[in-house]
Amino acid sequence: MPKVLIIEDERNIAELERDYLEVNGIESDIATTGEEGIKLAAKRDYHLILLDLMLPGIDGFELCKRLRQTLDIPILMVTARKEDIDKIRGFDRGADDYIVKPFNPNELVARVKAHIARYERLTKKDQTQNDIHIKNLRIDPDSRRVFVHEKEKTFTAKEFDLLFFLASNPNIVFTKEQLFERIWGYDSLGDITTVTVHIRKIREKIEEDPSNPQFIETIWGVGYRFKN
Repeated sequence: MPKVLIIEDERNIAELERDYLEVNGIESDIATTGEEGIKLAAKRDYHLILLDLMLPGIDGFELCKRLRQTLDIPILMVTARKEDIDKIRGFDRGADDYIVKPFNPNELVARVKAHIARYERLTKKDQTQNDIHIKNLRIDPDSRRVFVHEKEKTFTAKEFDLLFFLASNPNIVFTKEQLFERIWGYDSLGDITTVTVHIRKIREKIEEDPSNPQFIETIWGVGYRFKN
């Protein structure tokens, strides 16, 4: 049974999320503070984290950043804010998706299921692939690890999926819409802005000069291409 960690300080909302997830066959734990969330995440193996932004003490942005230091599972942010800057800030900290309050519980369950299924499917698919080694970059799909000059770089689940997909299809130009649909799995939810944010984060980790990338090239007005 998939396991989800819900980090939400409003108990009634957390219990509502848990009830809907468990009815749909997804086991859930609840943490009402960031500190408690960090402890639970370290103790159990979760398939996804459902993270509220407005938490007492450590807020959702900072908590997401800390969780990303050790976890590559999907993180779905729950927020009452609709501003693009908050969404971009969340993606920048390592979030994979977001949902805005008030939300339809069925949509929440659908997104959770989609992210878990896609993560597991991509993980299994990646395990049949060989390492990709280009210049000073090495991508190991079996362990989902990335090395630059043989020094390991920490990647989120979606960052790895996006880099691996581009590197597996070198010299092909993909639009943001194509990348969003391929990596996030649907084109009717979310925001393609996250593609730009993830590309920037990947470049910061693998490029010697992110402003003059040698691996991921921007094709202006079209999209991106991995140069081989």
